[in-house]
Amino acid sequence: MRVPRLFTVRALVFSCVLLLAFVLVYPTLRSYLQHRAEVDELRVQVEAARQRNADLADDVLRWEDEAFVRAQARERLSFVMPGEKAFRVVDPEIVPDTAPTAPGPASALDAGSMLPWYATVWESVEEAGKAPAPGDNGTTEPPTPPAGG
Repeated sequence: MRVPRLFTVRALVFSCVLLLAFVLVYPTLRSYLQHRAEVDELRVQVEAARQRNADLADDVLRWEDEAFVRAQARERLSFVMPGEKAFRVVDPEIVPDTAPTAPGPASALDAGSMLPWYATVWESVEEAGKAPAPGDNGTTEPPTPPAGG
């Protein structure tokens, strides 16, 4: 009876052929799988770009509607139509309570003022003209110097 050999010439040649096939095919297969993954990722990016393009095209069409433009101007810029009155509602939970202002000239930084800046400047000029100058007691005579000098 013959004892089978573990490494025969056929087995050795077959394993060399398999090793050679693996060495030749592996880099190509790895490159193919890597490129395929990149192509799939790029397809996803292209689809996302198409969706974003469609959304932006819808936005452009929306801005062509005059009613939408008016609504955005009212909302974003607080515009009002001629003849309308603008009211601003302040949430008392957000805005802290402020002490009532003392009578007298209004502050230039009055937050509640709805006047344009030039009207506020003109009001301050008028108030400055009404207020007496320091050391002025309301008479036209020059002040008397202090005694003992």
